[in-house]
Amino acid sequence: MKRKHLLPRILLSFVLLTACFAASAHIPLSDSETAPTGGSLSEEPKTPSNTILQNPSAPPPTEIHVPTPAPTEEPFEEYDITLMSLGDNLLHMGVVNAGKQKDGSYNYAFLFEKISEYLAMADIKVTNQETIFGGNELGFSGFPNFNSPTEIGDSIAAAGFNVVLHATNHAADQGLDGLQHCASFWEKYPDVIMTGIYKEVPESRISYLTIKDITFAILNYTYGPNLASLPSNLRGRLNMLCDYDRSTGAINFTALNPEVTEDIREADENADIVIVFPHWGTEYQTTPSSYQRKFAAEMTAAGADLIIGTHPHVPQPVEWVTAENGDKALCFYSLGNYVSTQKDFLCMLEGMAWVTFHVTETGVTIEENHTGILPLVNHYRNGSLKSEGVYPLDDYTEELALAHGIWNYGGIPFHLADLWAKSEEIFGDMMLHKTDILPPESGAD
Repeated sequence: MKRKHLLPRILLSFVLLTACFAASAHIPLSDSETAPTGGSLSEEPKTPSNTILQNPSAPPPTEIHVPTPAPTEEPFEEYDITLMSLGDNLLHMGVVNAGKQKDGSYNYAFLFEKISEYLAMADIKVTNQETIFGGNELGFSGFPNFNSPTEIGDSIAAAGFNVVLHATNHAADQGLDGLQHCASFWEKYPDVIMTGIYKEVPESRISYLTIKDITFAILNYTYGPNLASLPSNLRGRLNMLCDYDRSTGAINFTALNPEVTEDIREADENADIVIVFPHWGTEYQTTPSSYQRKFAAEMTAAGADLIIGTHPHVPQPVEWVTAENGDKALCFYSLGNYVSTQKDFLCMLEGMAWVTFHVTETGVTIEENHTGILPLVNHYRNGSLKSEGVYPLDDYTEELALAHGIWNYGGIPFHLADLWAKSEEIFGDMMLHKTDILPPESGAD
């Protein structure tokens, strides 16, 4: 990636020192000026009590003002900023029903309980809300036209997430009214950046988040709304990754929308780090498609520093992308799902992106030794298809694997050893363990 430079702090110290010296230094009179008798500009000279004048008729010695040295600037203290990002909150009815309480209310805090330590550690906390909050009064529905409880959003905010992504292929499942209702819902949480959809056409598609004096640009786009053409009433209200015909709305799924690179270039001018979250790829494929790689290279060349993808429902590799202009970006092609009740083995294996940004006096870079992907396991109950939450693979057991609902629902063998083998195969050297993230006092060791 490009090394992003911060304004050198020593410049401010130099300006202050120069101002102090100019204010206190002695400025002699010009040749055309005559000093009043005694050499003082305003009053008779005064002899200090501890001074003996050898020649009373001579003018007193000139007082020399020495500027007080500016205090020595303390060395810049380097620090880290961490980001965690999750895959699709794909709220099938088995997940929706799991949140229903005995009194008829809904609560989804359980979805994030098993990753609470990681949420507490991260500065930037991102989740991809796959399904729309079209309005509880419409009733709840799963695939293919989702409508999810707003209580999911309440639990997301309560868990501490500060970025929610909504540009997905299901964003328009409840039409424009549902999309606008969802955008309005997030107004009750001003500390949460919601991006990807809009109640009204915005002036800018870029969101900014500042952490410890470092500004991050957040951009989120989807390949489309499960339609071959983009309806006119969605244009400007749903961030499009793929290009489309401005007359007919026909989507070109193999061409990057030029608005994306325009946004990235603008963000690169205004932020220290540019992060793009594309909803892209081919479902159930563990390798990136050719258009994912093409789009990643184009976004990197435009100024993206970090790319984190969702949509395929299964995890894909993490790679450094080098553009033709030499710029580099770290790309998580797909994190897979976060929660769902799908019935494929690989849909239960997923990843948490964990990125450490290291800040020095001269810039901010991605710290590769503490960056990668932490494998997670989506667990639902045997037989009843009710979600029980998501476990870090480090905390998962063979006992839990044997009790997974996928045995009855999909008839799929599900073993801990296979989860580890697939994680190593897909993530390779980018795979992280809890000991790479959590401090020793947390019990991670």
